[in-house]
Amino acid sequence: MNIVSAYSSNESADLAVQELQRQFKDLDAKVVMYYASSAFAPETISGKMQEAFPAATVFGCSTSGEIACGKMLKNSLVAMAFDGQALKDVRVEVIEDLGKDARATFDSFERYFNKPMAEMDPQQYLGILLIDGLSGKEEAVIDRIGDLTNVTFIGGSAGDDLKFAATHVYANGRSYSNAALLAVLEPAKEFSFIKTQSFNILPQKLVVTKANEAAREVLEFNGKPAVQAYAEALGIPVEEAAGRFMHNPVGLVIDGEPFVRSPQQIKGGSMIFYCGVVEGMELSVLESTNIIEDTRKALDEVKARLGTVSGIVNFNCILRTLELEQKHQTAGYGALFADIPTVGFSTYGEQYIGHINQTATMLVFK
Repeated sequence: MNIVSAYSSNESADLAVQELQRQFKDLDAKVVMYYASSAFAPETISGKMQEAFPAATVFGCSTSGEIACGKMLKNSLVAMAFDGQALKDVRVEVIEDLGKDARATFDSFERYFNKPMAEMDPQQYLGILLIDGLSGKEEAVIDRIGDLTNVTFIGGSAGDDLKFAATHVYANGRSYSNAALLAVLEPAKEFSFIKTQSFNILPQKLVVTKANEAAREVLEFNGKPAVQAYAEALGIPVEEAAGRFMHNPVGLVIDGEPFVRSPQQIKGGSMIFYCGVVEGMELSVLESTNIIEDTRKALDEVKARLGTVSGIVNFNCILRTLELEQKHQTAGYGALFADIPTVGFSTYGEQYIGHINQTATMLVFK
């Protein structure tokens, strides 16, 4: 086996890391990617994971729930290990201050790979982006990445189990906040991506006519206070609007596919969102469907396309996790991945050709 996933629900960082070591003992790990509940002290878990796998490139982030080995978990440590037959090469860089430009980070990648990032083949290389989920800087970082390379970056915003206090990315045995971790991987075999969300597109349209874009705040839709226009689109009283956010978010529809913008809260007559909204953007009202069936269909399609699947990394929105919990479907969702080495986490937002919400973005290895 060239890709192995593992998990531990032990509340002791020492014992949890030791359990992962035992599960990876038959693999000469080149890369260990891990996702850790905020129940683990950030510097402690990062340091211990680096010590446990000194010969590997080790990186990860904090979470709001974990996915591994056919299970959706909480308060756990999950990981995926790759040997040299699965990954030819890897390089990890950290933007330690999200106020700084990513150009220096890409210069480092170019020195390492000895080629311009703008010329790297997106069929040969891929990128993973893990970022402080409370920074509000996801759009700026992913847009800048798009300016600098055609390599596809996929990833998630770090969580902290819905405490909304501090989130962390992990590399080099250290913990970072207000930071982004970028990894460029060269897999040995073909890879693909899944972007799946479980929504029907409704006919109602909401155009952003006034916004505080820096704060992800919509003041007006269709020339009316945002929450009033949203409630009218759903045919409900304004006081019921917040209760519909999970089941009726809005989406930017491109070629018939929604890129979800999830409302977070009401502020007076305004609506605060989990990701960017700009004036002039036309959004469609969405209606939630069946997450498990939609995910099963997406997995079947990628299996048919690749022929075989040896591993999946799943960046699954915390709002999807909450919906699965509400519907008592977490076991069923986890079981979809029971026959494939899988690792992932519940995110504060997903990265794939932009920053989105209420989506699962997945990296799939042939």
